[in-house]
Amino acid sequence: MINMADTENTNIVNAEVQEQKKERKSFNQKTAPKKKSRKEVSAQGFSDQLLFGRYSLKDIAIEDLSIAPYINMRQHAYPNIFGRRKDQSYYNSHINIVERLINKLMRGGTGKKVMGKVIRTEGRLQGRKLKATHIVEDAFSTINEKTGRNPVQVFVESLENAAPIEDVTRVRYGGINYNVAVGISSKRRLDVALRNIALAALIGGFNKKRSVADSLASEIMLAATNSQDSYAIKKRQEVERIAKRAR
Repeated sequence: MINMADTENTNIVNAEVQEQKKERKSFNQKTAPKKKSRKEVSAQGFSDQLLFGRYSLKDIAIEDLSIAPYINMRQHAYPNIFGRRKDQSYYNSHINIVERLINKLMRGGTGKKVMGKVIRTEGRLQGRKLKATHIVEDAFSTINEKTGRNPVQVFVESLENAAPIEDVTRVRYGGINYNVAVGISSKRRLDVALRNIALAALIGGFNKKRSVADSLASEIMLAATNSQDSYAIKKRQEVERIAKRAR
């Protein structure tokens, strides 16, 4: 026999439990913060990122307006495109400018003499992006300690000073080769400046006790002040002098 009193008690207990669940649910809905969409979360985290966790890329001033469209200041903690655009058309302007410097350091030995020195890295930086990233990070830390400024701003100033304006091209006319002065596009100006700064770092650290990071930091600071001791500044002046003679 089923006792009616027991069934009534169980019904009362079940009703009380359901009411408690409704009260907890309503309380959680009132007190819990609203969930943000994926776009809002990604945009918030994207805007708060600092380069190497220390340097901001928001307030970087670029005075040379010709190369400004090609200097990408997209914020990353560690700049790396990770090949995400490998199936899409992308240009150098899509890559962070600091990552482009890292890519320029990942080069092998040319085997040719540059200013009387042979550059042979023997593959120590080829394909080792993490190692090249740590070199740039150490160089930026040295620049920050010595100048007290944002190293990204110093790096941009060095690119502006090291970018040549003119170059020469070889033209064959009547069986004779001539050097003709030509203007350089903004994209190539930035490419040449990055290449010369990276090459100067490899030259400075080749077969010496000085590290590549210290050499890179020194080259960036010298180029930022337009010093004659900078390898990139010397190469720019040499190219422009040859172009001036070929006019």
